[in-house]
This record gives sequence, structure tokens and C-alpha cells, in this order.
Amino acid sequence: MPTELASQHLADLHARAARLGIEGYRKLRREELVRTIEEAGGGVDDDAGEVVVEGTVVADDSERAVEVDADGPREDEPTEEVTGVLDVMPQRYGFLRLRGLEADPADVYVSASQIRRCELRSGDEVAGPAREPRRGERHRALVHVDAVNGQEPLASERPRFDDLAPIAPERRVSLEGDGADVQARAVDLLAPLALGQRVLVRAAPRSGRTTLLRSIASPLAGTQGISLIVLLVDERPEEATAWREAVPGAQFAIATADLPPADQLRLAELALARVQRQAEGGADAVLLVDSLSRLDYAAGDVAAVKRLFGAGRNLAGAGSLTVIATTLAGAADEGAAERAVQTTETALVTLDPELAGAGVHPAIVPGECRVSNEETLRDADELAAVRRLREQLAQMQPREAADFLRERIEATTSNAELLRGV
Repeated sequence: MPTELASQHLADLHARAARLGIEGYRKLRREELVRTIEEAGGGVDDDAGEVVVEGTVVADDSERAVEVDADGPREDEPTEEVTGVLDVMPQRYGFLRLRGLEADPADVYVSASQIRRCELRSGDEVAGPAREPRRGERHRALVHVDAVNGQEPLASERPRFDDLAPIAPERRVSLEGDGADVQARAVDLLAPLALGQRVLVRAAPRSGRTTLLRSIASPLAGTQGISLIVLLVDERPEEATAWREAVPGAQFAIATADLPPADQLRLAELALARVQRQAEGGADAVLLVDSLSRLDYAAGDVAAVKRLFGAGRNLAGAGSLTVIATTLAGAADEGAAERAVQTTETALVTLDPELAGAGVHPAIVPGECRVSNEETLRDADELAAVRRLREQLAQMQPREAADFLRERIEATTSNAELLRGV
């Protein structure tokens, strides 16, 4: 009966269409798909007989309308609607992370069969009902998948991040905010941010990197249409609390110092997967990382650093992924992370620990800041004014240059006003 087919999950309809050899079934809307299946003789009543579903034999395929794997609900078993980010384990099952991206006892188990049937990927936002744990189980379990990234599962053919063509960043994002933050305005002057960049912040202990990163994160978190994830690796617990309070509009992936290196690396990989899913779905995602040096030490391999930092790109026909990441001089990785990425950045900001130690802000070295493709991010007048400003700063000592820049920023309400006076 048509009503029986119409009540099935889209993933089950796709499975039925595949068995019937229906071409292009993924591109059909639900109503068209049901009609095509019926016309192909694949109605529920016409498909009687034993069918093997995920290792379980059922008498009639109509029973696929109810979950038949181990996660299915029993009669009168209560469920709760949940939404979380999927973290797929090496064993192919996964968990929905419900409270940020870090593991939590409240997380919901997702079976390997559900992941395979709905073609789920790490980083997907998945919604559906969850049942309570049964005897011998530690976590609630997802009964079925209702939505993936806000759409029906398998509603259309999804692009893959690595298959999308990268193009030069061209959409600039203002960091000025209310105009009062000296650090953010200094970065906007010396290395303007654009969606899809790979921004490297070269820092040292006590160089003011946390202050700078929060100055950048705050306006990004408040920009409509931008999704910001802050990834902190090997961070102190109290710093994690301070970050959450300072940038409440961000999502966090915080690998605290008490976590084993393997768990720190897993969290970093999930954060990367999440922003990749957002970007391939058409969103503008930003991943702010502190730091690549600590990530390299946790991974024991610079390949993890190169993979994460190199993911930053503007995507043709989709969204963008901007990566803003620090490297630390004197860190345990002995500079390996910086050497691995120093030729791949599209913007560079360098901090001076001596300036920061003396309480001078912005503790930025103007001559060691740069951005690729700058002529497409500024109009001709602004570009000429910025070049004049850089020439002035280059003739000064670091302390003098920092004081000069701060005074000009504090004396004006915007960078446009500042540049008009150069």
C-alpha cells in the first residue's frame, strides 16, 4: 500500500530502490521516489518473503519501518529527541556528542548499521529519538536517524570536502567590532581576515597570544553567518572556563591537559570533521586552534598538523573553512609544527614576547605580518594608505612602532578613519 511506503524512512526507501535497480533514486523527492518504487513493483505488499537486514531475518520487508537492529525500541519504551555531533569510532560505531564536542556520559550511542545505512560521516549533526540504556549498556542508543545536518537522511547526494575545488579567499571579514579593541583592529590593519584563509599566528610563551585570539574570536562569534569552533589542545582547565566566558557565542573543543594524547588528537580530528561538514554543506566555518605545536606533540606526527591547517580553503560552489592557528616558540615539538606549515599560510601574524612582557599592546611585529591576495581584499585607496602606514612603522623600533599604532587606533573610531590620516 502506498501509505506503508510513505511512512518509511528515506534511508529505507533508498535501500529498496537500490535493490530494484532504479537509476538516480537519490535525486528523487520522497513522493516521486515512492511512486517510482510502486511502479517498479516494489510496493511493500509485493515484496513478501524473508529478507536479511543487518544480520537479522525478518518475515516481511515492511518491518523495516521499525528498527530491527539492537537499537530498536521495545513496546512502551520511552525515548527522547536528541541532536548532537557524530563522532565515528575506529570500530565503525559512533556517539552523538551532545554537550559541545567533548565526550560526556550523556552522549548517545549510534550503531555501525545506522552509520552505514544513512551514510553518516564524522562531524555530521544528527537528530533522532534516543532510548534509555538497557541492562549491561552504558549509554543511551539512537533509535533511528530523523535528520542529518538539518535535512532528511540521504535527501540528496552530498559533496565531499576533499572533492570541492579550492579558490582564493575573496570575502573579507571585519574584526573591528565596536572599534574599541586595539588587538583586533591591529590585525585588521596589518593582516586582514578573509573567509577561507589559513592564518598562522607565530607566538611564544607570554607573548599575549590568548589575548589576541580572544580579540579575534569575539567579533567572529558575533558575525551572522559564521560558525566558530575554538579548539584548545593541552589546555589548563581554568583557561577552558575563561575561554567559554569570554566568547559565549563559540562552540568549543577543549582537550585539557589531563587527557591522554590520543584523546586530545581524537577531539582535534572531530573538530576538523565538524567544520568540514559545515563547509561542504555551504556554510562559512572558522576553526581557531591553540596550538599546532601542542597538537603535533600529542599526535607524535606533523601529518596531523598539516592535515588540520591545510584544510583551510574557500570552496567553489560551497562554503568556506578558515583556519586560524598558533605555533609556539620553545614548545616541546621543537618547532616542527611551524616548519610543517610555514609555507602554506595565506596570512601571517607575529607576536613579540618582549613587548607583551612590558605590557605593550598590540604586541605585534608589523614587519612580520603579511597576507596573500591583499589587492583583492582592499580597494586601491585603502591599499595605498596601508602601504604608507607600513613604511612608517618599518622605520621605527618595535616598542616605538607598537606605541605609535596603539595611539592611532585609540585616537580614531575606525581603521578607515585612521588610514585617512596616514
